[in-house]
Amino acid sequence: MTLKSLLLAVTAAFSISILSLASPAKAFSGGSFPSCDAPQVAEYIQKRFVWTDTHVLKRGLAINSITHTQRNRVSYGNEYWSIPRLYCHGTAHMNDGQKRQIWWLIEGGMGFASLRDNLEFCISGLDPYKVHGAWCRSVR
Repeated sequence: MTLKSLLLAVTAAFSISILSLASPAKAFSGGSFPSCDAPQVAEYIQKRFVWTDTHVLKRGLAINSITHTQRNRVSYGNEYWSIPRLYCHGTAHMNDGQKRQIWWLIEGGMGFASLRDNLEFCISGLDPYKVHGAWCRSVR
């Protein structure tokens, strides 16, 4: 191994470790799940919902707060399927005064290039294209 390739390997490893620490959604880095009611989780869901509503739904909706958060179940993976998953739900208080059920799933190591965790969510009644199946089934 040449000095140049060794230096490149060390730099890449260091960059990946720094990237995971400096990510804006730090709660999803490092392979450990935050609790369902972690502020970073709610903030991420609220920001992503605003983007989705602005570009897809176009209803002028936003999530004011998420309350009554609970963990439904945890799947740590096994020798055949090693993706740990955390399933949560709560109540989304919308800017139009409605309260809707919200379901979310945090998957370990399923983010961009497997560097971070992934979070998917679904709000009851606001999935017109059934992206998460009928009644948000895939994230329950």
